[in-house]
Amino acid sequence: MPLLPALTRGFAALALAGGLALPGIAATPAPLAFPGAQGWAAHATGGRGGRIIKVTTLAPEGPGSIGEALAASGPRIVVFEVGGVVDLGARTVRITEGDLTIAGQTAPQPGITFIRGGFDIAASNVIVRHIRVRPGDAGLAKMSGTDFDAISTVGAHDVIVDHCSLTWATDENLSASGTRFKGDTPEQWRDGTSHRITFSRNIIAEGLAHSTHAKGEHSKGSLIHDNARDILIVGNLYAQNHERNPFFKGGTQGWVVNNLIYNPGQRGVMYNLIAAEWAGHPYQDGRLAVIGNVMRAGPDTPMQSAFFMFGGSGALDLYLHDNIAVDRIGNPLPQMGRYTTAPVRPRMLASAPPLPFGVAPMPAADVQDAVIADVGARPWDRDDIDRRILENTIEGRGHIIDSQDEVGGYPKVAETRQAFVEADWDLGTMEPLKPLKRREPLR
Repeated sequence: MPLLPALTRGFAALALAGGLALPGIAATPAPLAFPGAQGWAAHATGGRGGRIIKVTTLAPEGPGSIGEALAASGPRIVVFEVGGVVDLGARTVRITEGDLTIAGQTAPQPGITFIRGGFDIAASNVIVRHIRVRPGDAGLAKMSGTDFDAISTVGAHDVIVDHCSLTWATDENLSASGTRFKGDTPEQWRDGTSHRITFSRNIIAEGLAHSTHAKGEHSKGSLIHDNARDILIVGNLYAQNHERNPFFKGGTQGWVVNNLIYNPGQRGVMYNLIAAEWAGHPYQDGRLAVIGNVMRAGPDTPMQSAFFMFGGSGALDLYLHDNIAVDRIGNPLPQMGRYTTAPVRPRMLASAPPLPFGVAPMPAADVQDAVIADVGARPWDRDDIDRRILENTIEGRGHIIDSQDEVGGYPKVAETRQAFVEADWDLGTMEPLKPLKRREPLR
């Protein structure tokens, strides 16, 4: 069964697409961001119809740079006429101008990789595809307090991060965040933080454990911050992260579908409303649907591990269905565990909440092969780091690491150049109109 679901679902799909049915007139669904886009953000337009901005240098700032392209205003599609490694200089690039598409698929081989920093998306209507972000420790001292997410949304909405490779973060590899209590009511809180977000088909791996984070150990996959809503996490690989594979905090609302989780450390999927962070505010109920995922223990996974861990003090409506969790030799692991002594427990739902747009869960038994075949930046042209992570996942090898230097260090590749030819691309979806050159398959 293919990973990509059917793109329409009759009347329900039409309603979710925002089509208007007038008497005697057939409604036309809004176009998808790209073929296979899913979730509440599936119809984000990004930079569609705007100007094309070409990145022509591997410098992080200045003429022709990624920094210049991201700082521009108005609808824009960022394409790459250069391939190689961009050193962000130990800083987080903050994206504050929305209506943006970052099309890493347009870069010449070997694609585009960003190191020694990350990206905060503090804007809306943003589509990011086929880039690699590998922050690493940036040469900073352990517990020095300078930390990077590879990519995080910050109070943004209608954002898709699809087919990206996000590794070696010193905070989270991929997160949806923002202000916890912006406004006076729970509705305002949910509107004021990240919402309508899709994280699809990404490699989210090797968060650094004992690195620069001021708290010490901090190998984390994804954090979905308090009150974030309409979050879809679908078809991703979480590999070699100690915790947060992913982690939903208090009052969050989301779906976790058809992800492969390999070698989690202390915890896999998590939910926790932390009472100390909600002092003076009424607790809000969370709602999660966790369907068709696989968790495979690895060398760093404790023998007594549960697929889903519930903690904290707030109530949660939880739907668990068709999830596989096994130890290193294939024996079943518990589906549920708790790390709280508070009296609250998840309220188990007998049926799933309504599916987000375009989501058609495959059986968990099919997930491993489907995810490995299609995950990460440029699956037709994977770099050696992604290939190593995937091969370790297949073979049951690898470890949670403290530094990128333990696995070969930052990538070093020669700069490449190739002109961007508009006629080779569908400028509405940024899909290629002719086949892309494929690298040999995984061993």
